[in-house]
Amino acid sequence: MPRLMGVDIPNDKQIQYSLTYLYGLGLYRAREVCEKLGIDPASPASDISDEDVGRIAALLERDYLVEGPLRRQVTQNISRMREIKSYRGIRHRVSLPVRGQRTKTNARTRKGPRKTVAGKKGVKDLR
Repeated sequence: MPRLMGVDIPNDKQIQYSLTYLYGLGLYRAREVCEKLGIDPASPASDISDEDVGRIAALLERDYLVEGPLRRQVTQNISRMREIKSYRGIRHRVSLPVRGQRTKTNARTRKGPRKTVAGKKGVKDLR
């Protein structure tokens, strides 16, 4: 199993799909990396030599923001939005959807399990 930037890349898949296991690297960028280095994107990851793995790692370090640095940048962006109390920062802080989704229904993933509130008293109870 080749290891790139701290991530184990699956051997049995084509290199173009194996590279997508890196955070911040989708299929388009994975194919772009293969094209830049002259590697056949359809070849299995197990056929990639150690030299090619080193070349891929060097290219990703130099030209792309992936894995640790990208995660750090995203975290910093979110904390900056929280600090300046922007609308998106407030939504992040209170764990609500950030990108304009409805919250009257749905949004259970962000909001968590339902918190049941006691219902209204019936008409009989008021007498």
